[in-house]
Amino acid sequence: MKRNLLSKIMLASAMLASSLTSSYVAAETSVWKVSKGNDHIYLGGTIHILPVSEFPLPQEFTDAYQKSDAIVLEAKLPEATDTAFQMKMMQAMSYQNGQTLSGVLSKSTYQKLSDYLAGFGADINTLNGFKPGFIMTMMALLEAQRAQLSGDGVDTYFNQKASKDNKAIEYLESIDFQMNMLASIGQGHEDKFIESNLSQMDDFKGMFTKLIKSWRAGDVATLEQVVIKPLKEDPKSYQTMLVDRNKNWIPLIEKMFNDNDKEFVLVGVGHLIGDKSVVALLKQKGYSIKKL
Repeated sequence: MKRNLLSKIMLASAMLASSLTSSYVAAETSVWKVSKGNDHIYLGGTIHILPVSEFPLPQEFTDAYQKSDAIVLEAKLPEATDTAFQMKMMQAMSYQNGQTLSGVLSKSTYQKLSDYLAGFGADINTLNGFKPGFIMTMMALLEAQRAQLSGDGVDTYFNQKASKDNKAIEYLESIDFQMNMLASIGQGHEDKFIESNLSQMDDFKGMFTKLIKSWRAGDVATLEQVVIKPLKEDPKSYQTMLVDRNKNWIPLIEKMFNDNDKEFVLVGVGHLIGDKSVVALLKQKGYSIKKL
């Protein structure tokens, strides 16, 4: 399996986004400076799928990167040569002991999914052994490819740049954690999960375009409508994908203020938006936060 697909599967979330309007100009973007006394770090909201047309990134991302000693990503991106991990991931994403997707979905939802995939020339029988989290990611990737909006995201860009510049790269969680999280998404409410994702595919290109524009501008209000509101319609996934992880990251981010390095923390922009976000949680703890 190619690294591009592996990276996107491990980093996939409901805020997958892209756009055709790379000429958009704004005074702000999705980068924050978090301060405590005389110390500070940077938070950057990322997009996990981004076409080449959206580069270069907003200048604030470049500035924060240049002023930082290390970048901090959600998790280590999988290597294309790591066949052992690839096998491990595919096993985690696949049903075991004879269970199938058709066995956990209602007949009507399974048929809707089958019809949807047929529009891409895909046979649902070839995916019947995979869990909903994998199906969700494949749907997003197929839509991005059809809209000619696929491409490596902000995380991949800075991972490659930091490696080239010999800049330290740190992580908030393990790749196994992300793998298991994605494998568990939708479990116990598979019908609602698949139905919700199918409905979000109705205007995928429009959603991508709106999200990328608001991301570039740092338009928090629009980002909350495009990213957070749809996620809240599936409370279990919202809790697992965003709320719980945001809480887990706060102690790790706070420790960054106890060293001499300046970190640039890069996480999906959905983690930095809303009343349960990393930004909100840090504000509650008394940190001074300013959007660049």
